Amino acid sequence: MQEYEKLAVMAKDCGFTHCSPLEVSTLEFMQDVRDMCNPKQCNNYDKSWSCPPACASLEEMRELVLGYSGGVLVQTVGELEDSYDWEGIQDAAKNQSESFAKLWDALEPMYPQLYPMGTGGCSKCEKCTYPDEPCRFPERMACSMEACGLFVSKVCTDNGAKYNYGPNTIAYTGCFLLE
Repeated sequence: MQEYEKLAVMAKDCGFTHCSPLEVSTLEFMQDVRDMCNPKQCNNYDKSWSCPPACASLEEMRELVLGYSGGVLVQTVGELEDSYDWEGIQDAAKNQSESFAKLWDALEPMYPQLYPMGTGGCSKCEKCTYPDEPCRFPERMACSMEACGLFVSKVCTDNGAKYNYGPNTIAYTGCFLLE
């Protein structure tokens, strides 16, 4: 538990609102979740190396996680004026992305084989090279938890983390698998 406490402090220092331990055995890679990644429901589908159909298959994800002993869930919770507060939603998403990159940088020396799963598609580049050229930064690309087939609210619940923080809030959740 001492290791988690250190990770939680690191996460808070990087700007996350919440951090929870992640038990890798709770991760279920579901086809129903992956199926939500489609051109009718997501603007990133077939437009990024980090999104379906280019990202790892569910079977590849199941195999990949076998090498990890645990991890951390990280969240940014944004306070909104109301449910139409688009600026507040965007600010929270930006904070999650910035905090995710900071924590990744901080964790990488300690866990060189970490596996990140973020929120939404990769946004490292203004325009992704998919499908014409290889990814410019494959070592810094993170697929979203949903693209990996994870039902985020279930992952949170299964690991003792909140998912819904009440009215006029938005929560963005990502995770890092650690060896």
